[in-house]
Amino acid sequence: MSETSLFTVSSAWLEERLGQPGLSIVDASWYLPAQGRDAKAEYEAGHIPGAVFFDQDAVVDPDSDLPHALPDAATFQRHASAMGISESDTIIVYDGPGLFSAPRVWWMFRVMGAKDVRVLEGGLDGWRAEGRALTNEPTRIAPTVFNASFDDTRVADIKAVRGVVEDGSAQIADARPAGRFTGEDPEPRAGMRSGHMPGARNVPASALSRDGRLLATEELRALFAQAGLDLERPVVTSCGSGVTAAVITLALETVGHTDNRLYDGSWSEWGGREDTPVATGRES
Repeated sequence: MSETSLFTVSSAWLEERLGQPGLSIVDASWYLPAQGRDAKAEYEAGHIPGAVFFDQDAVVDPDSDLPHALPDAATFQRHASAMGISESDTIIVYDGPGLFSAPRVWWMFRVMGAKDVRVLEGGLDGWRAEGRALTNEPTRIAPTVFNASFDDTRVADIKAVRGVVEDGSAQIADARPAGRFTGEDPEPRAGMRSGHMPGARNVPASALSRDGRLLATEELRALFAQAGLDLERPVVTSCGSGVTAAVITLALETVGHTDNRLYDGSWSEWGGREDTPVATGRES
């Protein structure tokens, strides 16, 4: 287990446990088009032995037109079972750079009832740089049933976020880069307005890690304070489509903040509508 967080593990920790019963390894890599990386192709070319690929564009609510919309428990159960993962497993999730898309799947498994879910520090890029074993052999999947139990206390929908914006009952932490938060830079998805939810605070996901590893607890606390977040109050995390918001969630849980929810629709929903208020600039 990592010295930094109860929810991350080091590459050495994982390497020592490869092949152990009850350990599930999940490649949750996903990239924006601008990153120029193909997650599935990279997985097929070389992955951590025993890892299965979690397609974040496929494990979604099939009835939603929003990207990465969280599926219901039955849909998630079907996908997780097909990957050979049980809710009682120790589940280690990784992505390419370390703390980009893996926290989203860490969060999803926890929402669906898994109790022991961690993120691999340094990601696959770090694993590869350290010369650790990779394989291009398909992972053999044993028949398994993932018994999903949906925890709705970890999720915020647009109705809840409207209420937060109106009454200030919780804080909103937005993981998008500063330029998109202020409205100075355009959104990568067509049809999105620029800016942020009134009252939101900007906590760019990239600021929460160094070399693919989560910052130390005291650094995280200082960063949250600098962003204007009060860790004694509830927080709703948000981003572009609900992926990097989970990096903030991971950081919050690491410093002991458990009263947080992730806004699953995030800016794809809020910024794509005409009936939601939008603020620009650094301060709301």
